[in-house]
Amino acid sequence: MASLRRGVEKESLRVTESGYLAQTPHPSMLGSALTHPHITTDFSEAQLELITGVHSSADDCLKELDEIHRYVVRHIGDEVLWAASMPCMLSSDADIPVGRYGTSNVGTAKTVYRLGLGHRYGRLMQTISGVHYNFSMPETIWPYLANGDKSKQPLTDYQTESYLGLIRNFRRYSWLLLYLFGASPAVCRTFLKTRSHRLEPLDAGTLHAPFGTSLRMGRLGYQGEEQAALHVSYNNLESYAVTMHEALTRPHPPYVRLGVKRDGEYLQLNTSLLQIENEFYGAIRPKRRITSGERPLRALRERGVEYVEVRALDLNPFLRSGIDDETMRFLDVFLLFCLFEDSPPDTPDESAEHAHNQLLVVEEGRRPGLTLVGQGRDQRLSTWSTELLDRVQPIAELLDSAGNTRSHGEAVASQVAKVENPDATPSARVLERLRSDGIPFFRFAMDQSTTHRDYFRSRPLSDQRESEFRRMGEASLEEQKRIEGTDSLTFDEYIERYLSQDLLVPQNRKQQAS
Repeated sequence: MASLRRGVEKESLRVTESGYLAQTPHPSMLGSALTHPHITTDFSEAQLELITGVHSSADDCLKELDEIHRYVVRHIGDEVLWAASMPCMLSSDADIPVGRYGTSNVGTAKTVYRLGLGHRYGRLMQTISGVHYNFSMPETIWPYLANGDKSKQPLTDYQTESYLGLIRNFRRYSWLLLYLFGASPAVCRTFLKTRSHRLEPLDAGTLHAPFGTSLRMGRLGYQGEEQAALHVSYNNLESYAVTMHEALTRPHPPYVRLGVKRDGEYLQLNTSLLQIENEFYGAIRPKRRITSGERPLRALRERGVEYVEVRALDLNPFLRSGIDDETMRFLDVFLLFCLFEDSPPDTPDESAEHAHNQLLVVEEGRRPGLTLVGQGRDQRLSTWSTELLDRVQPIAELLDSAGNTRSHGEAVASQVAKVENPDATPSARVLERLRSDGIPFFRFAMDQSTTHRDYFRSRPLSDQRESEFRRMGEASLEEQKRIEGTDSLTFDEYIERYLSQDLLVPQNRKQQAS
């Protein structure tokens, strides 16, 4: 257990010193957004994504994330990394530049996919940022777990089913993470100037949900109406694959009307409900490393689930890197609980419960006496939270015993304190700061952003580490040129070949048994 594997992907907007979205291209000193192992972009050219490697300790993971920040902050000039999940000083969709990845087929496909997202959901929504937490068990432990369960399955099948069980439980209980770590209860009025909403004014420039936690995960963020009716079952890999295959291949009428091209220019990759797998906005995803040109769903079908990606975390504006080691340790404990807890099959009715609970906690999570629905019956959030935290405590003790530490127990204790005192949650702290300082959301987020920038600037990397990052950037630019020089297909041919892969190919039993 001491060698759990985790990695972080952290998104942040580049903004000017005035707080407006940067219109500059991806800085050359950061290397190629297409091929750099640690620094890329998400939707927008101005939306950095900082990626750690896989680490066996939360401390090492946070250290690398800190180093990436220190390098990036030094090489983006006067620009600042926006510290909040919700964007602010944006004018119109047209002023939000989509990511550009060079002239290769794979780079062009990444840009066209983002153009499609913009047409489907609006570019503004895509600028919302968060933290993704990648989690896996050490490979060496799976034989012991399978033996303990007296499993007769091929090991890869057992591992895949275990991760899918984790995902089912995560979806049952992920509302707890939104309560504990949600940090987006308020937004700038500029974000909602053309959208209907249920928020209340806090001041002339700020709208908020008085008891809200994570607006990023609700109606204003990644809860798209087009995907709302899609029930993805995680009962087994086959059911997951069939549902995703349908969404990835069946034409969706509104996107058919939009069309793939206009005047010879691509508007989107295809007319399906999902252009590619990444367009499905789940709070957690089953994942598998892929080879160049391989579809993620095909990789899962052939080689099983390798890790899970948790996507429910806001950027915490009070933390320099958006996340800290205590949060990581609690996530490790929580995900192990989800893995080892009995995980019944999911149903469409239960999925509706999940969606109900998530939206309720997003909008009213700190409301006294708030009641959720669990297993068909009403459960008070505070009581259910306490019960869950009691149940994860033995796992924290196990990890602490294995690592000769108390840090996991302390991480759980910090979450217990948030249940006992909702004012200790990040969402409540954000609203308290706005009220006590008498400042709008924009001023608060900008102040936090510049404070974090100044911290990173005051602690430059060692000459050796700086040189290592420079070499990584230079190598990534060379790799992009190499890719661009080896394309042998037209883009039309490339995208047709990519999208026509058989996504329901039978699982490779030889690979599973090895």
